[in-house]
Amino acid sequence: QVQLVESGGGLAQAGGSLRLSCAGSGSIFPFNAMGWYRQAPGNKRELVAIITAGSSATYSTAVEGRFTISRDNAKVYLQMNMLKPEDTAVYYCKAIVKPTTSSQQYDYWGQGTQVTVSS
Repeated sequence: QVQLVESGGGLAQAGGSLRLSCAGSGSIFPFNAMGWYRQAPGNKRELVAIITAGSSATYSTAVEGRFTISRDNAKVYLQMNMLKPEDTAVYYCKAIVKPTTSSQQYDYWGQGTQVTVSS
């Protein structure tokens, strides 16, 4: 059973930094991509950043230049700098598995970690 366990959320002041971590386990296939999404109250869940197994990263325009995603095998990290109050949300780790023996894609989610940025 695939599990994603997040840590590192919390409270920061505007202009400050936080680092999120997510550790994946339980997959017999490697994670093809891992990433971070976020959901603020009343909003849809949105992509923050995603990184492939080959370390190709994609960022949302809202965070590009401030956040950095990195990966070490089945762990993914999000370094968040120059935080803004609008970054306040629950941040979710996501892992994508595309088994070589199947055409299907499997998406897995962590439980979420709260990030609150005060002005």
